[in-house]
Order: sequence, then structure tokens, then C-alpha cells
Amino acid sequence: MKVIGEKVTLRKIEIEELHALWELIYGVENPEWKKWDAPYFPLPHKDFETFQKEHREDKIIIEANGEIIGIVTYYWEHEPSKWLEVGIGIYNSAYWNGGYGTEALRLWVDYIMSTKDIPRIGLTTWSGNERMMVVAEKVGMQVEGRMRHCREYNGKRYDSIRMGMLREEWEARKEMVKAERV
Repeated sequence: MKVIGEKVTLRKIEIEELHALWELIYGVENPEWKKWDAPYFPLPHKDFETFQKEHREDKIIIEANGEIIGIVTYYWEHEPSKWLEVGIGIYNSAYWNGGYGTEALRLWVDYIMSTKDIPRIGLTTWSGNERMMVVAEKVGMQVEGRMRHCREYNGKRYDSIRMGMLREEWEARKEMVKAERV
């Protein structure tokens, strides 16, 4: 699997790249990215050997300018009903606010929708991560649910935000982009 965009490439990680990804995630105590990626959940430290043992062959990295900057993921909320959720993490803050996350999420949503028979695609974040909500909106998702004040971080209450896009909305968006290119 390899998807190439203008700014980023999504691809499976090579075994020899695992240490670089581990460094991005665990190489710094209290990493900046964790303040935005569900900071109300702890990030238990994993040594590299444990990280390497838990490595899954299907881990998809985001690469920009020849370096790993983050990952994209998906998981089944409920596979029998085809309820799938996606996620994205840009661990290298030098690539925040430059459109890298937006392009990566758009490519990932397009890939998932093109390869899986699902009626919708979802993403869950929290109201403290406004940039993530903007990125999700830019790729065509909308707020589908808001669980109020169910997250606490630094003594403040936040909402859990469920966003999503239906297959027909994704298809219409693809047609609109295709028409704009002509």
C-alpha cells in the first residue's frame, strides 16, 4: 500500500524504520503532540524492544520530505455493521499547520473508502483539539455527535466530538474535485 500526495506519502512502515517512529512517539518525555492527541489518556512509556515486538505489519506511516512525521490508523467500532473509525497523528510539530495533516487524512479517507465496503467513515476527537476538527471538516466530515463535558484535561471539562462522512457525501465530493480539475 502506497498513496502519494503533493506533500505526503502514506505507506506501510519498513521494519528498519521502527526506531524512528518509536523516537517520535516515546523519545521525549511529555511530547508536545500528546497535548492534542487525547491528553486525558496516559501515554505509558514503552521501551523499543516492547514497541518492536508489538509492531503490526499494517502500520501506515505519513512521510514528508523523506522523513516519518506520523501515522494514520483505522479500527472497527463495530465490524458487523461496518462502523469504521479513522485516526491520524502528526508527531513532528514542524509539520503542524502546513496542510500535511489535511492531505494525509484526505488521502487516508479516500483510500479507505476506495478499498472497503462501508456506508460511512468516522473520526473521534475532543473539543480541545480544534485543529483536528478543522482538518476533518476540510476533508468533508461533519459533527455527528457531541458528548458534553465527558473529558477532563488540566482541570477543565471538554466534549468528545464524533465526526463522520457518508459514502454518498464522499462520492459527491470526489466528483466535485474531479469537475474542478477539468
